[in-house]
Amino acid sequence: MKAAGRNESLADRRDSGLLLRMVGRVCQQAGFRARNVGSLVLYRCGGLQSVMLPVLILTLWVVPWLLVAFNPARADSPGQPYGDLTEISLEDLMSIEVTSVSKKVERLSEVAAAIYVLTQRDIRRSGVTTIADALRLVPGLYVGRIDANKWTVTSRGFSANFANKLLVLIDGRSVYTPLFSGVFWDVQDVLLEDIERIEVIRGPGASLWGANAVNGVINIITKKTEDSQGGLARAGGGSEERGFGSFRYGGEIGSGASFRVYGKYFDRDHSVDSTGADATDDWDVLRAGFRIDWQLSDRNSLTFQGDIYDGDAGVMYDFPILTP
Repeated sequence: MKAAGRNESLADRRDSGLLLRMVGRVCQQAGFRARNVGSLVLYRCGGLQSVMLPVLILTLWVVPWLLVAFNPARADSPGQPYGDLTEISLEDLMSIEVTSVSKKVERLSEVAAAIYVLTQRDIRRSGVTTIADALRLVPGLYVGRIDANKWTVTSRGFSANFANKLLVLIDGRSVYTPLFSGVFWDVQDVLLEDIERIEVIRGPGASLWGANAVNGVINIITKKTEDSQGGLARAGGGSEERGFGSFRYGGEIGSGASFRVYGKYFDRDHSVDSTGADATDDWDVLRAGFRIDWQLSDRNSLTFQGDIYDGDAGVMYDFPILTP
């Protein structure tokens, strides 16, 4: 017990030290000049010493210790065997399960493919607002934004507006358009909070998934309805994201069945062309949908879902004019 207590204390001290360094960086970026006085750091701005900043830093250093002292969840208990991430074995860290490689559940460390898993935590911490922008976090994947409402997402260097050599799935269902066997990324949209993970395979997958998977597979896997119970609401706005909002509610329908419904809306500003003029590509979309999961037995389950959307998007085309 004493050894565990020392490990927890060292972890708390590391967290406190990291917090102090973060505060220092924020203060320096805000124009404060640091001066060391023993173990205390004083910040000066415009020649006047700030009295509140040392107090603030001292408070931020003491608060984590108080939270640990009065938080019963940090105590040793059978429900929380790991008080520190350094105590978790490498095998546990590599126990992420994937399904896109062989169409069955496998551990990430055992699959025979170049696969990358983008988790919900990665998406939440990145602050992205679209699936295409979230895919920028995947190494080896090229994501380019053509204008305000069009993207190109490719692998292995084949980049174009109508790229058709990358298979995209949402919950195992192909979302390519028969028009050119590619994906309209402005149409593929779900609540980012409902995404459990995104599995990306870089490399040929046509032998398993078909002709579209020549250069790779992107499988967007959403959460089960039983994992998204309760309510959620989000709203905001800005200069580019002129306004956006979304909601979701999940509940149970009898024994073994659950549901969720959602709705979202956004209004995004236009981009500018090479001359600085309005590119007339602003757009807005209203979307709603539902999903019902029913666990029939230990081996069988039923999923029923649907989505509907409507919106307007500006488009600009350039046509060359030949003059004598």
